[in-house]
Amino acid sequence: MSDQRSHGFDLVAIARDVAKREGFDVDFPSSLPSPPPVVPPSVVDERSLLWSSIDNYESTDLDQVEVVERLAGDVIRVKLGIADVDAFVPKDSALDRHAAHNTTSLYAGIATFPMLPDDLSSGATSLLAGEERLAVVTEMDVAPDGSITNARVYEARLTNRAKLVYEEIGAWLEGHGEAPSAFRETPGLEEQVVLQNEAAERLRRRRVEHGALELETTETRAVAKDGEVVDLRLTATNRARELIEDLMIATNGVAAKWLEDRKRASIRRIVRKPKRWDRIVLVARERGESLPLEPDALALSEFLRRQREASPATFADLSLAVVKLMGPGEYVVADPDSPETHFGLAVDDYAHSTAPNRRYGDLIIQRLLKAEARGENPPYDARALGEIARLCTEREDHARKFERTMRKVSAALFLSKRIGETFDAVVTGASSKGTFVRTIRPHAEGRVVRGEEGLDVGDHLRVKLVATEPTRGFIDFVRA
Repeated sequence: MSDQRSHGFDLVAIARDVAKREGFDVDFPSSLPSPPPVVPPSVVDERSLLWSSIDNYESTDLDQVEVVERLAGDVIRVKLGIADVDAFVPKDSALDRHAAHNTTSLYAGIATFPMLPDDLSSGATSLLAGEERLAVVTEMDVAPDGSITNARVYEARLTNRAKLVYEEIGAWLEGHGEAPSAFRETPGLEEQVVLQNEAAERLRRRRVEHGALELETTETRAVAKDGEVVDLRLTATNRARELIEDLMIATNGVAAKWLEDRKRASIRRIVRKPKRWDRIVLVARERGESLPLEPDALALSEFLRRQREASPATFADLSLAVVKLMGPGEYVVADPDSPETHFGLAVDDYAHSTAPNRRYGDLIIQRLLKAEARGENPPYDARALGEIARLCTEREDHARKFERTMRKVSAALFLSKRIGETFDAVVTGASSKGTFVRTIRPHAEGRVVRGEEGLDVGDHLRVKLVATEPTRGFIDFVRA
């Protein structure tokens, strides 16, 4: 990990300290051997298929690949392969115990602390282009109306033929970018991406019809040069990111239902009905619209769609307010007889299964899927899954705190030369712990230390920067 220093601060050292403060073990013990994978005879050889992936340019921990074909009746068969991490990280091994403690990889922009050692997460388990790998494949047939008419899960041996990049594919799909060179180098790949996008659009359209929320979220990451934080860059959504998101959501739904249909206990990740629905109703009223007094996903979805069309420039700020007011997700043990709906996605079945090299809950689901595909007994009972779900929820909360703190550290360093300037901002939090805002340009979060009376999530205001404390990620504003 490279040494990153900004204004005399060692950013990587700060990141390590913050991670440890949140309870994460950022150092791997020296003796964490990875056994060679055991390949059962039931593994299907699908190396001849035109698998590809879409990810960030710099990503090396590739956990998914996809391939599609059009069937009779205009049905699109989607195969989504997920890296077989369990083959290298057996249950109850030293690697598994370390992963079970952290439960997730940590991303700080200037530093990453992976859940698994780099030679696994970015090496032996990563679905790197040109490399033969083991994967757990979810196959689903997507009808013209977006419904999934048939699905199965199985183990396979495959090869990723091309790693594509979100920004390039997104610009091309949206009609304002050139076709990537990979299309010329790999015959049939362009047609593959077009068909993948068609399947994804079918899936998304059906979810929206059932009340899924189309939110526009942005992520801010620090850009460092010569040890200095020189920019806070936004990672905005585009059609390529939505394509992968649509396929992932469908895959997670199929995984959950596949286990549920076989009466197997599993872990689900849900977002319950918003605790602050009353504030969401008020936010809508301030924009001249009305929402039901009780949480209603379809009504909220339609409100957001109208707002996106009416004011696309400010829709990201509205999305942020809704996300904050909905509250975080949590892991729970599934009850096959009364599944809980994921409010934001409008789906009854949702089990995180698509990132086993960086989320422990996904690794657990992968083991359950593999056992069921092989006809073996489940590796966990409901009681064990309940404890894992509790720990994953707790660790995820601390991971959010870590990443939020590191965004603030980077932002505090970047803004330290702009004390006294004023910025447009939106309120992102209001509680007994204080009132917090995010500035619009640049995107930076801080606390309002004076003039916060009467402010609530979603309010827009002008703030003046009065102080920064980079080592602790403190940014202080006053209401201007």
